[in-house]
Amino acid sequence: MLAIIKTGGKQYIVTPGLRIKIEKLDKKEGDEVIFKEVLLLEKNKKIEIGTPFVEGAEVSAKVLEQGKGKKIIAFKYKAKKRYKVKKGHRQPFTEIEISKIG
Repeated sequence: MLAIIKTGGKQYIVTPGLRIKIEKLDKKEGDEVIFKEVLLLEKNKKIEIGTPFVEGAEVSAKVLEQGKGKKIIAFKYKAKKRYKVKKGHRQPFTEIEISKIG
């Protein structure tokens, strides 16, 4: 069983039991999340493609962790002008485990 879901402006290929990090969701650890934006559903070697979403299909997952990714440094400078800007960024994420595709 396989599905392609859309969340946070990105698309993910998911299967039951898969753990993935997605864009931050406003849920607590242990909460259940249901994704209704299913773009493709493969079940028993039969593929259903949505226009744009598959009707009646949903993917449920459990929130495992809320966190921040590794720090990314953004450094800008202009040669010979004494201009330097250094910024750091840590992207927040939500780690989920896919429990059921239906």
